[in-house]
Amino acid sequence: MVCPVLIAPSILAADFAHLAEEVLSAERGGADLLHLDIMDGHFVPNITIGPPVVASIRRITRLPLDVHLMIADPAMYVDDMVRAGANWISVHVEADVHLNRTIQHIRNQGVQAGVVLNPATPISSLEEILPDIDYVLLMSVNPGFGGQAFIPATLQKIRKLKEKITSNRYRARLEVDGGIDTGNIRQVLEAGADIIVTGSAVFRSGRNPADAVREMKGIANPRAMDQDAV
Repeated sequence: MVCPVLIAPSILAADFAHLAEEVLSAERGGADLLHLDIMDGHFVPNITIGPPVVASIRRITRLPLDVHLMIADPAMYVDDMVRAGANWISVHVEADVHLNRTIQHIRNQGVQAGVVLNPATPISSLEEILPDIDYVLLMSVNPGFGGQAFIPATLQKIRKLKEKITSNRYRARLEVDGGIDTGNIRQVLEAGADIIVTGSAVFRSGRNPADAVREMKGIANPRAMDQDAV
């Protein structure tokens, strides 16, 4: 059985003055996850949100919260994010010198555990941890700011990692984040992505986020959308 592609709108691109409305609209459109980028101004050159905002978002949506820790010492904040309501937590291989310990701690909290790779980080860095994780998040832009263009070389990286996961029968799903919109989502899916993070295409499209999510889901899972319409 082929699992449906998941669409995870990223609130980094949302209007924070109307965040609740933006989140609820994406949920009405059929979003599967809500992607939350946590940035500390050290690991990446930007500062975003922390546990209090995550907890506030948790109170207004039933969607699983996919928390991406773009921070210098991610292990220090795992428990705070779990308490705030995170369902998925991913940490950068570049930021954690005790990656296995952090991943095991995340999973011990009953939370999905993922590892993130920056565009220039080779997939070989996952060799030892890949059997133990629930998902891999490949960055298709350099992390820190939304609205960047998709890096084309990511497509080959997706293909290679998908083959590695499939040939070894690992459970990890493959998530891709950065510069994905209706113009390139098919290429990303054909390369092997299972989860699509999309920010500007949902929250800065000039349309209602619900309509933007529906369009992305229709491209990603056309048969499922056809059956829903019957």
